[in-house]
Amino acid sequence: MSKTLGWYTMMLGAVAIGAYAILQALLPGIRGSFVNDMISATPASASLHFLLGGVVIIVGALQFHKGLRSSRPIVHRWMGRIYMVGVLLGGLAGLYLSFNSFGGLVTHFGFGMLAVLWLFTTGMAYQHIRAGNVRMHQQWMIRSYALTLGAVTLRIYLGFAVALGLDFEAAYQAISWLAWVPNLVIAEWLFVARFTASNAPTRMATVR
Repeated sequence: MSKTLGWYTMMLGAVAIGAYAILQALLPGIRGSFVNDMISATPASASLHFLLGGVVIIVGALQFHKGLRSSRPIVHRWMGRIYMVGVLLGGLAGLYLSFNSFGGLVTHFGFGMLAVLWLFTTGMAYQHIRAGNVRMHQQWMIRSYALTLGAVTLRIYLGFAVALGLDFEAAYQAISWLAWVPNLVIAEWLFVARFTASNAPTRMATVR
């Protein structure tokens, strides 16, 4: 798959899931029972997580467009700030939600680890760009966005689980880990070194 086709495929999935998450936060009438129960139990945290998660997944995909990064650096930086703030608030909301997630301790730890690592990888990306280390910033952003895409893979796995008639609780417990662990492994294995080897120089002026 070419880089361009890969980016468009990622962008399509990001827009679809991002729009879905934003609409779930804003339009109670379209929510399914599972999402409705989640938002009813913890309205502020769940709504914030859905809303900002939707924004972050779309903005994050745009950040991987090489042409945008090179031709519109100011836009790239502002979208990066939106991404960072979205992850900070959405990640904290997600961490809080993990303690009340359906499925018991397995999902509490699965989604809790996802939230912690989401915050950590994004924080590392921010730290490196502040220091002017573009290559390390890119590496950590790939890891961060691989975790962001857990929102896409989670819904793919849930769809398969429902279609196959699997026990929902058992499937949800597994998916709380499957939604993000393989994403992180694949990102590290296939994309981190390759992406950064062919892109920006190691150092740049410190971002203010």
